[in-house]
Amino acid sequence: MIKLTPEQREAMARQQEYPARAIDPDTQTGYVLIREEVYDRVKALFEEDESQFLGSLHPHVMEVFGKAGWDDPAMDVYDELDPRRKP
Repeated sequence: MIKLTPEQREAMARQQEYPARAIDPDTQTGYVLIREEVYDRVKALFEEDESQFLGSLHPHVMEVFGKAGWDDPAMDVYDELDPRRKP
């Protein structure tokens, strides 16, 4: 684990943006720094078995879409505009 130096802690405290962002000046690689408890809540999105997690969300997402009007037959026109759709 990397330990923050006192200067880095001060910089984190001063940073207005959340989550905090850092950059490696040698590689120009950007990093997003979040608190550990926030990461623990969302880490399922990054684990190998994410398909199970995402699959469990499907019924809930479809319920929200239905309430938003996606079940309306007038929305079928958007299916025809899908560039992935085969003629």
